[in-house]
Amino acid sequence: MSREAIFESSVDYFLRPLREFLDDDTVTEIMVNQFDRIYVERNGQLFPTKAAFESEDALLSAVHNVAQWVGRRIDHDQPILDARLPNGSRVHAIIPPGCRAGTCLNIRKFKRGGMTMSDLIEYGSISPAAREFLEICVRLHKNIVVSGGTGTGKTSLLNAVSEAIPEEERIIVIEDTSELKLRQQHCLYLEVQRPDQFGRGALSIRQLFVASLRMRPDRVLVGEVRGGEALDMIQAMLSGHTGSLTTVHANSARDALTRLETLSLMSDVELPVYVARAQVASAIQVIVQLSRFSADGSRRVTRISEVTGLDANNQYVCHDLFALRMQGMSPQGRLQGELAITGRKPVFATEVYDQGLGGAVSQSAPLWTRQN
Repeated sequence: MSREAIFESSVDYFLRPLREFLDDDTVTEIMVNQFDRIYVERNGQLFPTKAAFESEDALLSAVHNVAQWVGRRIDHDQPILDARLPNGSRVHAIIPPGCRAGTCLNIRKFKRGGMTMSDLIEYGSISPAAREFLEICVRLHKNIVVSGGTGTGKTSLLNAVSEAIPEEERIIVIEDTSELKLRQQHCLYLEVQRPDQFGRGALSIRQLFVASLRMRPDRVLVGEVRGGEALDMIQAMLSGHTGSLTTVHANSARDALTRLETLSLMSDVELPVYVARAQVASAIQVIVQLSRFSADGSRRVTRISEVTGLDANNQYVCHDLFALRMQGMSPQGRLQGELAITGRKPVFATEVYDQGLGGAVSQSAPLWTRQN
């Protein structure tokens, strides 16, 4: 029996109170607040369940079991665990003293094979014209940031957008906990490693990113930027490694740029604020903003914006190319809206024809311009 098969059997035993939810494709997240208080998310909305672990010790044993198999620590000195299950689901656990009520556990599930752009259109998360525009931007090697709050579907959208990367390109994926599953064959997946009990063997996103640039990437995808590695990524974008994709926690396009600026300043490189801002403004071309609507639990693209630099007051200049126009509630209780083209064209509007990609233009035609 392989190590992976043993892990699956072990997880199946220790997490048996959650088995029905792990097998249920309609459940996207499992939240264990305490051993006998378990909630699940379906269609973006939360529901209590009657499931329960036998005791606090049973829940803690399950967490230790997952930690053991992924080679990570969770104890009094390091009470937080980020890991993944054999099926790719992401695990986040906190034990006392980090959580006052006892051990808590979150499992975020992902659709087998990942979401596709067709899936997102079917769910109403994005429009066909917006899909086409983003796919062309990927092929034009534009640097794209997917922005949104927790649970808005940033990783799913990033995975779906990556479908447009040509098969012949070499892609390096860097993540804190591996979630992305690209369809392309020539992919190299790098993952953060926590230190062992003696503080050895740690690998940060920043270290992995710097190393990846020496591996001849055509594309670098960073699952989420959350620290000083933002500066390395921005500078790499400016020095020829175009076509990068990443996600960031923010509530608007300008907030996303400000966050990248702030994260860049967290680097150990002494950098004036105005320099960090100028680099961010020059490096990022497109920002896709996601939101989750509590009224029906839907996750939607609300804006696709272009970044055109800084204004005379040294403030970021962003222009919406697509904007979500809400149209009320359907009889079935679903929010209705259209992600519509605003009428503004990007500054790179002629590039699609200049680079021979005019054949890809159909529903997003109002955004592109032929040179006379």
